[in-house]
Amino acid sequence: MIVVGVLLLVGAVRQLRGRARGGVEASLPAWMGALDRLKPAVVLGGGVVLGGVRPKSLLLVVGGAAAIAQSGIAGGQQAIAYAVFAVIATVGVAAPVVIYFAMGTRSTELLGRLKGWMGRNHALIVAVVLVVIGVTLIGDGIGALAS
Repeated sequence: MIVVGVLLLVGAVRQLRGRARGGVEASLPAWMGALDRLKPAVVLGGGVVLGGVRPKSLLLVVGGAAAIAQSGIAGGQQAIAYAVFAVIATVGVAAPVVIYFAMGTRSTELLGRLKGWMGRNHALIVAVVLVVIGVTLIGDGIGALAS
């Protein structure tokens, strides 16, 4: 747990060092611009593939799973904890989808503003998530070593 936590902190530092400065939107990969023109099924499939192979995503999932596994709770409770973890992990992806289906064409402006904000602050958002989970894992790991 300590090693995964340290790796997450290293990832957070890398995110912050590579971020755009002065409120400028970071240059996103060309493939991300193409997402606006793709059909929903293609985007969903791509999201599943990318979510499963990105090192940051894998570290977050491994860290969450390790924390739950070492909690000492019963198997059924662990299954519930994993389900809650999965729901929380997908909120960031699910929220724009729910907004789109709930608001229809009226969602275009809101989602455009959200996309711009996230583009400008992507590195900071990811760094905060990595730090929170990394520090938690390090603390849990040290606590396990101490006991």
